[in-house]
Amino acid sequence: MVLQSLRTPLKLTEFPDRVPGPDQVRVAIAACGVCRTDLHVVDGELPNPVLPIIPGHEIVGHIDAVGANVKDLHIGQRVGVPWLGHTCGHCAFCLAQRENLCDFPIFTGYTRDGGFASATIADARFVFPLNESGDDAHVAPLLCAGLIGWRSLRMAGEPKTLGIFGFGAAAHIVAQIAKWQGIAIFAFTRPGDIAGQNFAKGLGAVWAGASGDQPPEPLDAAIIFAPVGDLVPSALGAVKKGGRVICAGIHMSDIPRFPYSLLWEERSIASVANLTRKDGLDFFAAIPGMNIVTKIKQYSLENANDALADLRAGRFEGAAVLIP
Repeated sequence: MVLQSLRTPLKLTEFPDRVPGPDQVRVAIAACGVCRTDLHVVDGELPNPVLPIIPGHEIVGHIDAVGANVKDLHIGQRVGVPWLGHTCGHCAFCLAQRENLCDFPIFTGYTRDGGFASATIADARFVFPLNESGDDAHVAPLLCAGLIGWRSLRMAGEPKTLGIFGFGAAAHIVAQIAKWQGIAIFAFTRPGDIAGQNFAKGLGAVWAGASGDQPPEPLDAAIIFAPVGDLVPSALGAVKKGGRVICAGIHMSDIPRFPYSLLWEERSIASVANLTRKDGLDFFAAIPGMNIVTKIKQYSLENANDALADLRAGRFEGAAVLIP
């Protein structure tokens, strides 16, 4: 499913089989999650995508071809392909083990063809080996929604109480991680979204309310998954002195002016940019003990435009997943 030009429907397109380069693998795709970042690409909210492009970066499948230099992966192996598809390895950030901030990155489904397809080519160094537990469709959202939630939670410090603003795919995963860690979750949804609030409570949130509501107690930290800049002042107002607000989206609308008093007393705001391979390795090593259950809605590959439209309109809980 190819994006030919911004803000247009994806088109089903046939390509000949692609051959991996010396340091690449080809993955036969079993499932690909539909991320809000895919919407940002399609809707032209992220700058300079490589067009035409096949979106998708929550990929689960099995390797069916390997390049000549690939030694650590093999044909038939189950792997995941994430958003960060390649880094330069020599810029100051890469050398400082901060490859998520690489000056010359390549991103799956944005500047390199991704997973809204039956197969994809990936840099062998940037795929994650997966065990065979969990069906492909339920594992797929972990490749971005899960990973960005994991990194966001780490950046939040060691909170005992955590606010989550926007209760979609990433939030419903990070809520389960936080519960496993003994963190009390306070969920904030769009006003009037009673179903979303009940969904959050069903996953263990101790409180759920609208984004403009005050929680019953000041929170240690908050993570904003919704791409809405207006939520930053709300989150600052919900955290206690020294509290952290983590903006987890790759795109967010403009943050409005707000009084300095909301930031004072050593509150802080930080953004999450991509992830490192270490994040992924740590996350997938920890997953077996977490008992994460992803809630998904499946679509056929040909119905990718319906999945994007439903995500844009908030018509489902959890995550959308395409099945080739």
